[in-house]
Amino acid sequence: MEHLLKLSDRLRSFASGVGMLAAWSSVILIAVIVFDVVGRHFFSSGSSRLQELEWHLHTVLFMGCLGLGYVCDTHVRIDLVRERLGTRVQCWIEILGCVFFLFPLCGVLIYYGVGFTHAAWAVGEVSSSATGLTHRWIIKAAIPLGAILLFVAGTGVLLRNIACLVRPDLCPDDACADEPRRGEGRQARTAGCQDGAGIGRGEVGARQGEATGARSKPSSRG
Repeated sequence: MEHLLKLSDRLRSFASGVGMLAAWSSVILIAVIVFDVVGRHFFSSGSSRLQELEWHLHTVLFMGCLGLGYVCDTHVRIDLVRERLGTRVQCWIEILGCVFFLFPLCGVLIYYGVGFTHAAWAVGEVSSSATGLTHRWIIKAAIPLGAILLFVAGTGVLLRNIACLVRPDLCPDDACADEPRRGEGRQARTAGCQDGAGIGRGEVGARQGEATGARSKPSSRG
C-alpha cells in the first residue's frame, strides 16, 4: 500500500503541476483582454484575432486546470449529503464516483475529442472570420488533453482512497483517517494545494494551534 500511495502522490503532483502551469494563461488572458478593449475604445484598432485568442486562452485555462481542481478538491460537491457521512463512507463515495462517473466521462471526452481534433487537422480548419486565427485543431486538442489530465488526477485520488481504506494507518491525515473529522477535509486539502507541499490536516491544525497560542500569550511589556 505504501507503493500505491507513492504512485498516487506522483500522479496527483503531475496533474497539479500542469494545472498550475496552465493557470498562468489567465495572466496572458487578462493582458489580451485589456489590450483589445483599450484598442477598440480608444484607438479603433480592434482585431477578431484578439477576440478569438481570448476564448482560446480561456479553453486552455479551463481544460488545463481540471485535474488541479479535482486534486485540490475545489470542485462543486453536494456537501449537504457527503459531509454528514463517515469518513470511510466518503472514501467509498469517491471510489464509486471515479469508477462509474469520472472515468467514463473522461473516456467520452478523449474519444470524441481526438476525433474532433483530427477532423479539424485533416481539413485544415481555420476561423470562419477572414482575419481570424488559423490551425483550429491546436485549440481543439485541449479537449482530449484536459480529459487525460483529469483522468490522471482521478486515478491518483482513486488509488489514495483505496490505500486509505485498506491501511488507514498510512494516511492518518487523509479523509479516511480513523478519527472522523467531518467538514475539515476540503479546507485542509485546499490549504495543502495552496502551499504546494500537500500539507495534511495534522500540520494545518498544528500551525493553527501555534498561531492561536501566540495570540493568547500575555505580553511581557509593562
